Amino acid sequence: MGTTKNTAASDKGFEGFTEDERAAMKAHASELKKAARRGGKASAADGERDVLEKIAEMAEDDRVLAEAVHAIIRAAAPDLTPKTWYGMPAYAKNGSVVCFFKPAAKFKSRFATLDFNDGATLEDGAMWPSAFALKELTPDAEARIAALVRQAAG
Repeated sequence: MGTTKNTAASDKGFEGFTEDERAAMKAHASELKKAARRGGKASAADGERDVLEKIAEMAEDDRVLAEAVHAIIRAAAPDLTPKTWYGMPAYAKNGSVVCFFKPAAKFKSRFATLDFNDGATLEDGAMWPSAFALKELTPDAEARIAALVRQAAG
């Protein structure tokens, strides 16, 4: 009698975290170590430099979007502090990440996203979006990003 196998579990197999997820966790560990080394000497300029370095490393399509999103966020909510978060450009208020740019290439997605965390004040009734897909930036999209970031920053 032959053995049967659970095709749902064994065809793909469970390998734990994906390579991309492991890379993101390593990036976050590196960010935490860098912050610890900087200690009380860390400045907003350090965060800005880290974000710009991450953006410069991106593939061209992601880099173009990230540069524009960065400029929009910095203009719309200058009180948010740039920092990297799991290897992505992020913007924090009082140390907590409010929003971040997730490049398409990072997780092999077909589009980049602008995501908002719990600290973002985007509430609109019982349900509201917390992530927005970005394929290109039009004047309308730029205006919407600026408005969302201003609202999210409170």
